[in-house]
Amino acid sequence: MGVSGFIVLVVLSWSLSVIPRTHQLQASQTQVLLQLRKHLEYPPALGAWGNYSGDICSIPSSPHLTLTCEGNSVTELKIMGDKTSKIVDFSGYGVPNQTLSGAFSVDTFVTTLTRLTSLRVLNLVSLGIWGPIPDKIHRLYSLELLDLSSNYFFGPVPGQISRLSRLQILALDGNFLNGTLPGGLDSLSNLTVLSLKNNRLVGPFPPSISRISTLTNIALSKNELSGKLPDLDGLANLHVLDLIDNHFDSELPILPKGLITLLLSRNSLSGSISKQFGELNQLQHLDVSFNLLTGAPPSEIFSLPNISYLDLSSNMLSGPLPGNLHCGSKLGFVDISNNKLVGLLPSCLSTASSDKTVVKFGGNCLSVDGTSQHHESYCKGNGAARKKPFLGIELGVRIAIVGGAALVITIFVLGLICFCRRSHSKRTFVQQHHLPKIRQDNSLTGMGVSSEFLANARFIAEAAKVGTQGSPAHRLFPLEELRDATNYFHPSTLMGEGSTGKLYKGRLESGTHVTIRSLALKRCSIHNLRLRLDWLSKLQHPHLVGLLGHCIDGEDSTARVYLVNEFVPSGNYRTHLSESFPEKVLKWSDRLAILIGVAKAVHFLHTGVIPGSFNNRLKTNNILLDEHRIAKLSDYGMSILTDEIEKLEAKGDGPKSRCSSKKNLEDDVYNFGFILLESLVGPIVTGKGEAFLLNEMASFGSQDGRRRIVDPIVLMTSSQESLTIVISITKKCIHPDPSSRPSFEDVLWNLQYAAQVQAAADAEQRSDATSQS
Repeated sequence: MGVSGFIVLVVLSWSLSVIPRTHQLQASQTQVLLQLRKHLEYPPALGAWGNYSGDICSIPSSPHLTLTCEGNSVTELKIMGDKTSKIVDFSGYGVPNQTLSGAFSVDTFVTTLTRLTSLRVLNLVSLGIWGPIPDKIHRLYSLELLDLSSNYFFGPVPGQISRLSRLQILALDGNFLNGTLPGGLDSLSNLTVLSLKNNRLVGPFPPSISRISTLTNIALSKNELSGKLPDLDGLANLHVLDLIDNHFDSELPILPKGLITLLLSRNSLSGSISKQFGELNQLQHLDVSFNLLTGAPPSEIFSLPNISYLDLSSNMLSGPLPGNLHCGSKLGFVDISNNKLVGLLPSCLSTASSDKTVVKFGGNCLSVDGTSQHHESYCKGNGAARKKPFLGIELGVRIAIVGGAALVITIFVLGLICFCRRSHSKRTFVQQHHLPKIRQDNSLTGMGVSSEFLANARFIAEAAKVGTQGSPAHRLFPLEELRDATNYFHPSTLMGEGSTGKLYKGRLESGTHVTIRSLALKRCSIHNLRLRLDWLSKLQHPHLVGLLGHCIDGEDSTARVYLVNEFVPSGNYRTHLSESFPEKVLKWSDRLAILIGVAKAVHFLHTGVIPGSFNNRLKTNNILLDEHRIAKLSDYGMSILTDEIEKLEAKGDGPKSRCSSKKNLEDDVYNFGFILLESLVGPIVTGKGEAFLLNEMASFGSQDGRRRIVDPIVLMTSSQESLTIVISITKKCIHPDPSSRPSFEDVLWNLQYAAQVQAAADAEQRSDATSQS
C-alpha cells in the first residue's frame, strides 16, 4: 500500500470513529429498566444501574446480571437474586425478608416488562417475586427463553403462555404453582425444555405435551400430578424425562428410542418393565425405584450399550435373574434391592467379579452369603403391597392442603398467601421425619468409575445452569499467564498450604483477582486427569466457588496441575463466627442464610449431577463469603483428583499404598453437622469436636444449658423455635450410626423452615417496636 493510500485509510478510520453511534439504547427502554429495578425493590444485582449516566447496555455482565441489547432495544435480561426459595410466612399483611414487600404488584411489574417487546431471553431467578403469573405475559411475543424459577409465584400456569409461539425454554421451577397444567401447550411448536419442578401442580399429564415434537427435556418432578402416563414414543428428540415424586399410577409408557435419562421414581407405577426398555440404546440413567412394578426385569436393560446408572429398587420385581446376564461396559451403579428376586446373583453383578460397578441387592431372597436377604417364603407369597412414601395419611394431608388452598384462592388472595406458605412449610418440616433415608454411596470416588464413565456422564442440572447464567466459560490457562499473575508464585502471594496443595492469590491481565491452587501429582495419567478436570469444570452453582480454568504442566507421573478459581473477598465463615473479630460476627438470621446456601450447593453436588460428588471437605474454613455475604463453598469435588492419585499409589508395595487403598469416604452430612454445631456455639478447637459432642450435646435440651454453651450472639438474635429446629437437625447429622442420619434434602428443608420461623419472629418484633414508639 502506498503512502497516499495509507493516509486515506487513517483519515477514513478517524472519520468513522467520530460518527455518533446509532445503537445506543432508546431512552424509553432505559426508563423501563429503571422502573423494573424499582418494582423489584432495588436488588443488589442491579446496583450498577443506579447512578450510571452512560449507555446502560455497556455495563459489563456479572454472574448475577446479564443485559444484552441489539440496535436500540433490549433483547436479553437475566437477573439472579439472593431471595431464598421455599421460605415464606405471610403473617397478616406483613412479609418476611425473603420476598418482595406487600406493596409489590406482579401485574404492574409484568405490564412494565411487556414494554420490552424485543426481549428474547428473560431470566428472573430468586428475586422474591410473588403473586399469580398474569395472562398478559403472552405480550412478550418475542420470547425464546423464559425462566422464573425459585420465586413465589402461585396459582395456575396461565393458559395464555401457549401463545408464546417462539418459546424454546420454559422454566418455572421452585415456585408454588398449583392447579392443573393448561391444555394447548402443543401450540409451543419450538419448545425444547419444559421444566416445572418442585411446585404443587395437580391433575393428569397433559396429552398436548406428548405432541410437542421438538421437546428434548421434560421435568415435572416433585408435584402432585397423577393418573396415567401417555405413550411418548412420538417425541423423537426427547433426551431427559424427569417425573420423580408424583402420583402417576399407570403402567410404564412407551418411550422414544433416543432417551438418555429417565427418572420415574417415587410414583405408583405398576405392571412389568417391558422389553421395549431393552431397545433404548442411548439410555444412560434409568431410575424407576419406589414404585409397584412386578415381574422379572428384562435382562436387556443391564446390557444397554450406554447404561451407566440403573436403579430398580423398592418395587415388587420377582423371579430369578438369568445366570448368563451380561452387564454393559459402562454400567457403574446398579440397585435391585428391596424386591422379591430369588436365585443366584448373576456373575456380572457379583462384587467379586467387578471392581468398576457398585451393586446393591439387599432385601431380596437371593442365595447369597453374608448379605441381608429375606427367607425364600417372603418372595414366594403375595405379601402386602408396598406403599409409596407419602401415601396414606400423608397423602390425605397433602390433598387437603391443596384443596384448601384452591378454595382460599377463590375467596381472597391474601388469605391464600397466609395459609399456603405457612401450611406448606409446616407440612414439609413434619414430613421430613418420615422420608426414607437415601444412602448416598453412589459417589464418584466410591464407584471406582472408569474414565469412559466420567467422560460420558450426563448432567441433569438445568436448574443449576439457570443459576449460573453469565458465568465465565472454563478455559485452559498457559503457565506463563499464571506466573505473571502471581509474580512467579512469589511467597507474598501465598495464601495457605494444606493437603490439597498450595493456594496463591493472583491478578490476571484483565484485572480479575483469582486464587490459584497448585497440586503436585507424583503418579497420574494425564488423559484421566483431563477427563476429571472436565467433569469438575461442569460443577457450577451460585453457592460454589467458580472454577475458571486450569493448567497442566508436565507429563505422566510428573504432572503439576493448577486450578484457577474466582476470588471471594470477604474471608471464610469460621472467621465470622470468632469473637476475635466482633465487628464481623454474624447474627442468627445471617448464619441461617449462609447455611442454606451451602446446603443448596451440597444438595446440588449430591443430586444435580450424575454421578454425584461426595466427600466435599465440608468445614467452616471452606465456606467463603463474597462482598454481599453470599456463601460459596470451596474445595468441593477435590476427591475426584486425589482419588486418581491414591488409586495409582495403591498399586505400590509400601505401607502408604495399603493405607490409601483402605481410606473410607467422609460423610458430607456428618461434616455438615459440625458446621451447624459451630454456627450454634462458635468455632470448635481442632481435634476436640468429638469430645465436645459427647460431653456437651445433652446441654442443648435445657435453657440453662443453652445459655452456657450457645454463642451469645445466637441467643440474642434467635427465636427459641428456630434454634430448636436447628439443634434437632444438628443432632441427627452427627448421629453415630450413618443410617440414622438425614439426607441433605431433609437438612435443607429443616434449615429453610428454621429461617422462615426466624423471619416471622423478627417481623413480629419489628412490629411491636413500631407500635410502642
